[in-house]
Amino acid sequence: MLLATAGPYASAEPVSQGKDAFGDWQSDKPGTIRLIRPHDLPSPGATKSVASFSRVVARPPGASLQVPPGFKIELFAEGLSGPRIVRVAPNGDIFVAETRAGKIRVLRAGEGGAKVATNEIYASGLRQPFGIAFFPNGDDPKWVYVANTDSVVRFPYQAGDLKARGKAETIVASLPHDGGHSTRDIVFTPDNKRMLVSVGSLSNVAEGMGTPPGGLDTWSRAQPLGAAWASETERATVLAFNPDGKERKIYATGIRNCVGLAVEPQSGLPWCSTNERDGLGDDLVPDFVTSVREGAFYGWPWYYIGGNEDPRHAGARPDLKDKVTIPDVLIQSHSASLGMTFYQGTNFPAEYRGDAFAAEHGSWNRSKRTGYKIIRIRMKDGKPTGEYEDFVTGFVVNDTEVWGRPVGVAVAKDGALLISEDGNGTIWRVSR
Repeated sequence: MLLATAGPYASAEPVSQGKDAFGDWQSDKPGTIRLIRPHDLPSPGATKSVASFSRVVARPPGASLQVPPGFKIELFAEGLSGPRIVRVAPNGDIFVAETRAGKIRVLRAGEGGAKVATNEIYASGLRQPFGIAFFPNGDDPKWVYVANTDSVVRFPYQAGDLKARGKAETIVASLPHDGGHSTRDIVFTPDNKRMLVSVGSLSNVAEGMGTPPGGLDTWSRAQPLGAAWASETERATVLAFNPDGKERKIYATGIRNCVGLAVEPQSGLPWCSTNERDGLGDDLVPDFVTSVREGAFYGWPWYYIGGNEDPRHAGARPDLKDKVTIPDVLIQSHSASLGMTFYQGTNFPAEYRGDAFAAEHGSWNRSKRTGYKIIRIRMKDGKPTGEYEDFVTGFVVNDTEVWGRPVGVAVAKDGALLISEDGNGTIWRVSR
């Protein structure tokens, strides 16, 4: 069923900057470009922190999604159980994590790619599965890796498998999982030598973490830059392993909740789509999408977006103030940025190739709702410009109700963009 189409491709509008870049759902529309910079941020507490949860309703009859001119969006699959991360196998099969159901589902598109022809449960009995990765990289992977909330497992794989051909083999037996952020994403570096796994924080801003064992000086000398401790040990991080799960180490720190992981094709660098902290007002702290360098510290919980100190940790870590890596692309605060992918297909216009897409699940800690859309991250020669553009909008019904909460984005074998949303259990397909 076709829900929205648009006319010939047209250039986007001027860039919204400064205060104008924050906005809310009512200003969202395809082609709107935003640029939020560190010096645009308000002071902590400039506005009251508000809890404003959305109510998910059934998709209203005739509801339409908006896409840029020249694109169309169609319903690809429905009736799924909370579809979250979506990954496409080299042969074109679409693997979907149904996290709460503990399942991985495989969808196979029919002729023309617009409809599902085959729908099978690949594996079940998993512990809140989220991230999915094929290993090794390339056209003939031998394994499907799944990141559960508490472990990493893998299944032997041959192209075309619709059911797991063997039992799950545990590769990483234990990931931090005692509450808090539960999603774990997974990618492999281009050389197939390292497996990266994202682990979100237990808390909003490390409340009650106390002091580290042996004291701060001893801890800081022995641990990676900005590493947290106690209940936050190995959390708010990206972890690195060998593909067999050995040589465990912290790759990067201070990333409150890297929900979506992806590898930028030109540089080979991992990127994170990140949920930042709550409780400092409508427009603090921006979520972000950023490249992640080994050994870098991104601020949480003591600082945000560079050397901006969180007032809830005033004076706690002056040693870190000048050592915070500033994220590449700042997103409207509380958008809840989740899955991400880099576009390498040929269905979209050439200027989209190399750009990234991210799914904004939608706000709860903001007086005026934001997120609930798919955004395009602008890249130039493999580097971010700092700008992002609304790409798919229309999931919000009104100030209190929404019918869709985007989670996963993936590029289909034919170059279409696939989008999952876990509010009504659907997947959508954007194409030219």
